[in-house]
Amino acid sequence: MNTPDFNLLLTLDALLDEGSVAGAARRLSLSPSAMSRALALRAQVSQLVQDAHAVLRPQQEIDPARLVRTFRLRSSDGFVEAVGPALLARLAAEAPGVRLHFLAKPDKGSRPLRSGELDFETGVIGAETAPELRTQALFQDSFVAVVRPGHPLCEGPLTAARYAAARHILVSRRGLEQGPIDEALAHLGLVRTAATLVPGFATALALVRGSDLVATVPERHCAALHADLVTLPLPFPLAGIRVALIWHPSQDADPAHRWLRTLIRETCAQAPYGGETRAT
Repeated sequence: MNTPDFNLLLTLDALLDEGSVAGAARRLSLSPSAMSRALALRAQVSQLVQDAHAVLRPQQEIDPARLVRTFRLRSSDGFVEAVGPALLARLAAEAPGVRLHFLAKPDKGSRPLRSGELDFETGVIGAETAPELRTQALFQDSFVAVVRPGHPLCEGPLTAARYAAARHILVSRRGLEQGPIDEALAHLGLVRTAATLVPGFATALALVRGSDLVATVPERHCAALHADLVTLPLPFPLAGIRVALIWHPSQDADPAHRWLRTLIRETCAQAPYGGETRAT
């Protein structure tokens, strides 16, 4: 049985990436005639090359104390507030030469992970998540209603009707005015009153502090943002979410990347979450 020639995959990947035979030939120091290959799907070929590199790359152990490297993590403000301090403290103690840059998350596009602009991302796995990306669950989360201390909803039992009748802050990065909360209320014959719409949970909780508005947010993901506020369990069923760490498979075998993935998971498992919670 003949051994597959992985150089052919490298050649084809370069051809598809450059978009021309001449450009790919220059990159690989080959003649244009040697670059003539059958066309294929670029994404599949590129992924196969990356997987082959990961398998053939020797496994290495690293010494975090001697590691000098900058990693880029795209995440929401809530995650940075909740986990960032503990994560940076561990890096300072265990790997002082490592810098972790937290970047804004305007969307869920996977191109920055594919291109290497990002090392990691945190978020909820959904239909928008590219199927080739690797994921690792960090923690499960459930939604709670958050209000300022002394809010009228703090007095007496919180029912679905009282929740719906309050004035709410809708949270949607894409500007959507309907979501799972509204669907859950609709099953009960209820509609909530929306006073405003904001793109993120941090903004919503900032508005809660100075008003009688209600924000509904993931409890653990936003724990540090609502520590001075009152959280109320929702009086109706609503599916929770799973917050995951996401990365591109080309980084799988990188020992430094693998070490930091473990550190992030451990830090999330140990991070304190809390705030003033009132049972109903």
